Amino acid sequence: MQDLKNKVAYITGGSKGIGFGVAKKLVDAGMKVAISGRTLKTVQQAAEYLGDENNVLALASDVSQFDDEKKAIEAILEKWGQVDVVLANAGVGHFMPVDEMTPEFWNQMIDTNLTGVFYTLKASVEALKKSKGYYMTLASLAGTNFFAAGAGYNATKFGVVGFTQAVMLDLRKYDIKVSTIMPGSVATHFNNNEPDEKDAWKIQPEDIGDLVLDLLKMHPRTLPSKIEVRPSRPDKK
Repeated sequence: MQDLKNKVAYITGGSKGIGFGVAKKLVDAGMKVAISGRTLKTVQQAAEYLGDENNVLALASDVSQFDDEKKAIEAILEKWGQVDVVLANAGVGHFMPVDEMTPEFWNQMIDTNLTGVFYTLKASVEALKKSKGYYMTLASLAGTNFFAAGAGYNATKFGVVGFTQAVMLDLRKYDIKVSTIMPGSVATHFNNNEPDEKDAWKIQPEDIGDLVLDLLKMHPRTLPSKIEVRPSRPDKK
């Protein structure tokens, strides 16, 4: 997929943060990009910033609802006729000791971070077979490194890493490439953070966008299936 012009990408959770940063890089590279989120107005505002209706599509979809993801893929196929790249990026996090974790918080993380990743793939896999496309998941270093107050989040991200690596083995016979990206600290709004100068030491969303572009431009014979990425220097506070 070295020639990216007019290739079609779908990014869940694309209205802000990493998803938005990746979307901007892909649009700038000449791709057509659909972004989704649970609130259509917010996604539409992000889409207007990214480009026009010829190369950007705003979709309302809750990844924890399979029918939403099916409708999103159908809308992309209706508009552009193909899906070449899918980035399952949508995620939530609730951080607290396990004895304080509520079933509601647990289920929300499982449904969005893990089940949602499966639903996004299930909805798009036939289109990816046709395009010999690329499926990526946005995991985390929390998918290999556990920490206190992270039981629920760790569980989902460990799951995403394992799921994606198994999917890679399932789908490579169709010439579908599959990778999981595992960032450390990223300057986003995740977990109610408000990015500002205090986050300058962190990975920036556009850095993940550059990484996605590098993966897409790599020779088809080569597959980095699991990519860990972290800030090059520690927080100097």
